[in-house]
This record gives sequence, C-alpha cells and structure tokens, in this order.
Amino acid sequence: QVQLVESGGGLVQAGGSLRLSCAASGSIFRINTMGWYRQAPGKERELVATITGGDSITYADSVKGRFTISRDNAKNTVYLQMNSLKPEDTAVYYCKFVQVYRNYWGQGTQVTVSS
Repeated sequence: QVQLVESGGGLVQAGGSLRLSCAASGSIFRINTMGWYRQAPGKERELVATITGGDSITYADSVKGRFTISRDNAKNTVYLQMNSLKPEDTAVYYCKFVQVYRNYWGQGTQVTVSS
C-alpha cells in the first residue's frame, strides 16, 4: 500500500503562484510515475502533469509554460509549481501515484484563483 499526503493549496489572486507538494510513503518501488490531476466543479478530472522516475514529463496544453512538475526521489515527493495562475485553474488538485499497474490517489487540495 501507498499513502499520499498533499499540501500547498489555497487562495491566490490571478497572476499569482502556488506550490503543491505530495509525499508518498509505504511500499515504494523504484519504478513509478507521479503526477497531478485536477477537477473543477461540474467537470471531469483531468491530467495536469506527470513525471516518471526517469524524469519524463507530460503537461496538459492548458498549463504548459506556466506550471512545472518536479520530483525528489529521495523523499518520494512530487511538486507542482504553478505560476501565472488564472481563474480557470480553480479546482481540487489530486496527486496520483502509479506503480506496478496500481493507481493511488491523494485526498485532494483546493486551489482557488480569484480574478
């Protein structure tokens, strides 16, 4: 089993920045993928960014150039630096951890961007 603890959400004005963190603990294998998804009210959950253990990165088109995903393998932690935030970035952000074909989700952290 893997447990995920997220932190860093909050309220910010448009144009501002936030940094999300997600720490994984439990039975962690070397080969895994970590990432961030988000779900806005009335919408489906969508991919924001993912990063593999080999640092292969994928971004949603809507966040390219504004968000940066990174990871610290020694701490089993993934980060999402969010800059130039827009009101449409408002959502609950979820951390996802994938290993051995199993998916684990964090509890979610609210990000609210005011205009």
